[in-house]
Amino acid sequence: MKKCPFCAEEIQDEAVKCKHCGEFLIDAELKGSKKYGDTKWYHRTPAVIISVLCIGPFALPLIWFNPNYSMVSKVFWTIIIIVFTLVLCVGSVGLYANLLKQIQESGL
Repeated sequence: MKKCPFCAEEIQDEAVKCKHCGEFLIDAELKGSKKYGDTKWYHRTPAVIISVLCIGPFALPLIWFNPNYSMVSKVFWTIIIIVFTLVLCVGSVGLYANLLKQIQESGL
């Protein structure tokens, strides 16, 4: 016999649902486990991906302070994000220079 975590009445060890209060006990067990969503919202992978896509390298602390990622993956993604940011910056400067050149050639 064990106690129901919701109403504290005695129930069978194999019980899935409490006969006194009607609560399902499997949900209570899952909430206590790591799989149920014990992770904070900003440590979940979709939140990290959206942050990286929206704010770029400013999202690197979300990667580095995330306990779910290994050190190898943190370093890998940091390098990828920094290289991608540098490529975008160099490309933007090149486009801006090309735009100024075309403006000067058109006489505006």
